[in-house]
Amino acid sequence: MLRIGLTGGIGAGKSTVSQMLVDHGAVLIDADSIAREVVAPGQPLLTRLAETFGEQILDDDGGLDRAGLAAAAFVDAEHTEKLNGLMHPAIRDRTAEHFARHADAEIVVHDVPLLVENSMTPAYHLNLLVDVPAEVRLRRLMDSRGMARDDAAARISRQADDDTRRGACDVIIDNSGPVEQTRDTVGQLIADRIRPFAANLAQHRRAPLPRLELIDPADRDWAGEAERVIAKLNYGTEARFPVEHIGSTSVPGLPAKDVVDLQLLVPDLAAAEELAPVLAELGYPGRRLADHLGEDGTEEKWFHANADPGRAVNLHVRVEDSVAARFARAFRDLLRTDDGQRQHYLELKRELIARTHRPAQGLDPDANHAATNTYAEAKEPYFLTMRRRLVPDSFA
Repeated sequence: MLRIGLTGGIGAGKSTVSQMLVDHGAVLIDADSIAREVVAPGQPLLTRLAETFGEQILDDDGGLDRAGLAAAAFVDAEHTEKLNGLMHPAIRDRTAEHFARHADAEIVVHDVPLLVENSMTPAYHLNLLVDVPAEVRLRRLMDSRGMARDDAAARISRQADDDTRRGACDVIIDNSGPVEQTRDTVGQLIADRIRPFAANLAQHRRAPLPRLELIDPADRDWAGEAERVIAKLNYGTEARFPVEHIGSTSVPGLPAKDVVDLQLLVPDLAAAEELAPVLAELGYPGRRLADHLGEDGTEEKWFHANADPGRAVNLHVRVEDSVAARFARAFRDLLRTDDGQRQHYLELKRELIARTHRPAQGLDPDANHAATNTYAEAKEPYFLTMRRRLVPDSFA
């Protein structure tokens, strides 16, 4: 199951986009519907709320009087905490029931208005933001819902700001234009990313490598993307192991292949093997490989890569005190601080890519994979020299 988190500020048109996703075959789990479901007449939570806050929270028909509950629960922090202590577990458990009911679904979309505010994004393979500038949402709320400007502005201000949402989500769907334009955007997203991601996830298969070329870092947010991936890995592995951003994309200002390199550090290879199926379910299938240390030296590791075709990731699962782990960290730190070495490495990368580049590359996944491997192998003599400098004890 590909788990997708969907969010957007009030007035952004999130329900419109969620219906488009359903039209393409996704199963929808709606957080607002669940919040209403758990307090419906006859539900145990409604009884507990009445016992806690009094019968005045019920209307004449025995249903929930939301205004009455708000008046009783938001009088002070203690009462609000009691409300949250009742509501949150009930919503969490009911949500889990919905996910379990659709365990065989290919794609499940969880529509959560406060996905970012409640720090829920790490729980999903992919997070989509229905994005409309706050000023446009303000006008929509006034025009379509008849809200007074101050009321609409107050509601918007209680949610995360636009930049915070954009930084937390993997995909931004611009819904500020005509609905037909949004429909085309969603259709393209389904075809190019979501459906292939779901298929790769089900087959524990990595996505094709991106074209071998150096990208201007000004055109990417590699630090933000690495942060989001690391958060998902930490969530899925219960933060048992440290994860580090390494490689060229971890060096500010350095052009690089559009691949985020990470290393996850484990105490031994047995832990790496045990972790492999967990990482595969998170969207990073892998296999046992070895780092080449030069002079015919090797060091075993597990190597995992992205099932998501929209974000290339190399995840190296290494023993925490291994030579390769120490070198990756030391080399990253050197490039971050040494302008001359950073420039030298960039010139080397440009030269090697020029040797391996072919016009058709990027169109043929097999040819691109071969070119990438050739490029990696061509850097080994340089890396051997740098290892002697940065991890000299490994050659003793």
